[in-house]
Amino acid sequence: MLCQECGKRPATLHFTKIINGEKTEFHICEACAREKGELIPGTSNGFSIHSLLSGLLDFDPTIKSASAGTQNPQSIRCEECGMTYAQFSKIGRFGCSSCYKYFNDRLDPLFKRVHGSAAHTGKVPVRSGGKMKVRRRIDDLKKELQFKIRAEEFEAAASIRDQIRELEKEIAQE
Repeated sequence: MLCQECGKRPATLHFTKIINGEKTEFHICEACAREKGELIPGTSNGFSIHSLLSGLLDFDPTIKSASAGTQNPQSIRCEECGMTYAQFSKIGRFGCSSCYKYFNDRLDPLFKRVHGSAAHTGKVPVRSGGKMKVRRRIDDLKKELQFKIRAEEFEAAASIRDQIRELEKEIAQE
């Protein structure tokens, strides 16, 4: 297929644009795409997954690291490998396993934004799912218990405490 713009070179880029519900397809060569200012994947002006990650990493500049105090969050540095948060934002990968510890305060909000939670709550295997579901239920009840205690709803808290004890007995018997 030849380029729809110049008609000379083979069309190597295929774009589909949907504007106001109207679908338009373009088949153009790389030279014409550059002239039109299109983003070309894999080139310096193209889209990369690292660009997407960088945008997510910098979504809340007000977050400060506990270890950094009043230090600019972009200058937080891993003491093991020396990587800064700014470098991590650019390349999208950590330098070592310790980076998780040093950048932790910046990662939790990122995980919450991307996944909806900072804790993994994936699927539970059917075979071992019984105990796991009961443990999750106990964790949920413990959170609810703390809420009831703070709200000084002691009768409801006592009822929840009793539910937790029953579930813990159930796990211990298995």
